[in-house]
Amino acid sequence: MKLTSLEQAVSIVSSGDRIFLQGAAMTPNLLIDTLCNRYKELEKVEFISIHTDGEAKYLEEPYSRSFSLSSCFVGSNVRKGVNSSSGDYIPIFLSEIHWLFRKKTFPLDVAFIQVSPPDKHGYCSLGVSVDITLPAIETASKVIALVNPQVPRTHGDGIIHESNIDVAVEIDTPIHVAYTSEPSETEAQIGKHVAGLIEDGATLQMGIGNIPNAVLHNLASHKGLGIHTEMFSDGVLPLIEKGVITGENKKVKPGKVLTTFAVGSQKLYDFIDDNPLVHFKEAAYTNETSIIKLNPKMTAINSAIEIDLTGQICADTIGAYQYSGVGGQMDFIRGASLSKGGKPIIALPSRTKKGISKIVPQLKNGAGVTTTRAHAHYIATEFGVVDLFGKTLKQRAKALINIAHPDDKESLDKELYNRFKNF
Repeated sequence: MKLTSLEQAVSIVSSGDRIFLQGAAMTPNLLIDTLCNRYKELEKVEFISIHTDGEAKYLEEPYSRSFSLSSCFVGSNVRKGVNSSSGDYIPIFLSEIHWLFRKKTFPLDVAFIQVSPPDKHGYCSLGVSVDITLPAIETASKVIALVNPQVPRTHGDGIIHESNIDVAVEIDTPIHVAYTSEPSETEAQIGKHVAGLIEDGATLQMGIGNIPNAVLHNLASHKGLGIHTEMFSDGVLPLIEKGVITGENKKVKPGKVLTTFAVGSQKLYDFIDDNPLVHFKEAAYTNETSIIKLNPKMTAINSAIEIDLTGQICADTIGAYQYSGVGGQMDFIRGASLSKGGKPIIALPSRTKKGISKIVPQLKNGAGVTTTRAHAHYIATEFGVVDLFGKTLKQRAKALINIAHPDDKESLDKELYNRFKNF
């Protein structure tokens, strides 16, 4: 492994190169920012990534004259750029992103990653972001790594031998941490409703945020729960410590917390470090529907921006504005629906913070359908839970109106009448 400076490391990047960026807590921002300093001598350099953390100045002037982004998931740091001429979004399931690299749809010239120092056998850990990083480093022509002793060494498949790293830079800085606030009264009520759907022995998938944490907070009396998810955060730690999460009923990696990435506090990273209980696999495995469905009582909990009266779920756009991404929602919604005793759940507040109903007659003009109405099952708001499976269009609409905000029910009833009055 050739050790060098940041400036020398990024000097191998040429105009026209496509560069993969490892994401989330492992985002190699020092490499990215150092490369941005070369913007005057480079042109048409393309980044590709899923969610990244930290400042994305490559999407701002003057750097955006030389750099662009093709994003497979849109976070707050790149949202403005992706919705401008600086970047673009690729609609794709998280389970299928690896094919972009392995089938050479998006051949990679360089991969920017962050790893732990090598162990006595020469293997470095990819830390808490294995997801699509593993196929990226397998296929990239050159791999440039930040070698950081503060990267947790994770168990599973997220390793790279030092001989496969072309250029490395030694650093010693904390990785990105993320904290969630206390759930609001609305979020806490949603958490109670969703927790009421979860059975003992269920295997859970959930993300980061106040609603997932509110759900987890209500599971302290449950037994034998498991985790098979694309990501997790601090909310699972108390349940592991209390013996609620044991993984004993899982069929896929029983006894293990199975994930592809993790984001949270330093406490979470300390828990993950060299812990054989937590098993990291690439997203092509964790998010593969045929694997997910093997877990009995697979319970997938996801959210949405809005849902129409027929059950169409938009979770990644606000109208035509690209807000986030498809991610793994459909991977797990479908996997849970095919699981024996499984439950696919969409949990969302009945209204936005501005008081606008999230249950709507039609999705906004230009909105994407993340989860189709044929895939929709359980929908939860602070006003209750309905199961849309097997319901007609009229029955679905009436059920959804029942869990809408009371002040929105009359207008939704009128829309329902106008839609079906000729039948």
